[in-house]
Amino acid sequence: QVQLAESGGGLVQAGGSLRLSCAASGRTFNSYHMAWFRQAPGKERESVAAISGSGGYTWYDDSVKGRFTISRDNPKNSLYLQMNTLKPEDTGVYYCAVRLSGQTKYAYWGQGTQVTVSS
Repeated sequence: QVQLAESGGGLVQAGGSLRLSCAASGRTFNSYHMAWFRQAPGKERESVAAISGSGGYTWYDDSVKGRFTISRDNPKNSLYLQMNTLKPEDTGVYYCAVRLSGQTKYAYWGQGTQVTVSS
């Protein structure tokens, strides 16, 4: 069982920045493939960034590429999402998620943190 807790969301003006954090439980954190997802009002949840267990591989959706940076601190069991040059369309609930080694789906999710970008 993996427990996740996001923090760092809030209200920010367009062009501003926020840094989201995700604290995870578990003794094998460095084996977790992790990702950030978001869900805007009335839309389906979408993935925005992902990172391998070692941190050596990252992926970004085209909509955030060059503006968002995903990172992790394995000794601290923490995942981060640095979001710069925020746009109103980045508004939504942001979730961190874990995909265990050998699995194909993200099985563990946090409760989410709200990000609101005003124009």
